[in-house]
Amino acid sequence: MPSIDRDTQAVQGVGYGLAAYLMWGCFPLFFALFDGVPAYEILVHRVLWSCVFLAGVATVLRRWRPVREAFARPRQLGRVLGCAVLIAINWGLFIYAVETQHVLQASLGYYLTPLINIALGMLVLRERMSRVQGLAVGLAGIGIGLQLALLGTLPWISLVLALSFGTYGLLRKQVPLDGLSGLLVETLLLMPLGLVALGALSQAGLSHLLADTRTTLLLVACGVITALPLLAFAGAARRLRLATLGFLMYLNPSVQFLIALFVFDEPLEPTQLATFVLIWIGLALYSWSAWQRRAPSQARA
Repeated sequence: MPSIDRDTQAVQGVGYGLAAYLMWGCFPLFFALFDGVPAYEILVHRVLWSCVFLAGVATVLRRWRPVREAFARPRQLGRVLGCAVLIAINWGLFIYAVETQHVLQASLGYYLTPLINIALGMLVLRERMSRVQGLAVGLAGIGIGLQLALLGTLPWISLVLALSFGTYGLLRKQVPLDGLSGLLVETLLLMPLGLVALGALSQAGLSHLLADTRTTLLLVACGVITALPLLAFAGAARRLRLATLGFLMYLNPSVQFLIALFVFDEPLEPTQLATFVLIWIGLALYSWSAWQRRAPSQARA
């Protein structure tokens, strides 16, 4: 019976994980629906409506206690505020990437994130990097250098997305809040700034809220589409090993990559393709290394 229960939990976890990463991967399709709404205004509404929707979810699930405890400890809020700023940068830049038809760069950024995490762990947490991990990070560096040398430009959208999300993850590990409560606290901290920005846009006659039904519904929906994959991910995280979640994570940038090529018809230059290939090889080495490390511990268990 226990093994059957574990199998059921694993199947459910994979289902939740697939749902979460596929939803995140399809985000470019949603943000491409906005017509004439600048990225910064979409970001403002994403913060505000995410906060409203998450507050409703927290009320239904009776999850306000960790939120209240977080605000009762001002010293912890410094890290949470750092997380809030980083996730806002990540969200805003991703929306900008979709609007400016740079979804390939966005997908590259999320492919880079695990390798950025390795580098940050070594530089900030003084973690030791294995040879395979070092090779994986080195391949990513060669790929970025290749674009700089042959195209004369850095894929800055990719780098900022990866660095902001990687640093967000680093700070987030130091905050004792689950995904739902953590994001709710982060959006609550950003809400005053969001309300000021919304008021300024309305005062200047630049707000698209209530301009037409379609745009208004899309802006409000930002909160729902932000929270749904987070809730699915929370369900997966409770049921799956981190190794399994790590493999599922590659679905997000892979779906974005395919959408950029086959839906948005973004051009893929040979130099860009070479960068992707080098990073894919690096990720394969990283995944193989992680699997090798976990195999002995599973055998002992």
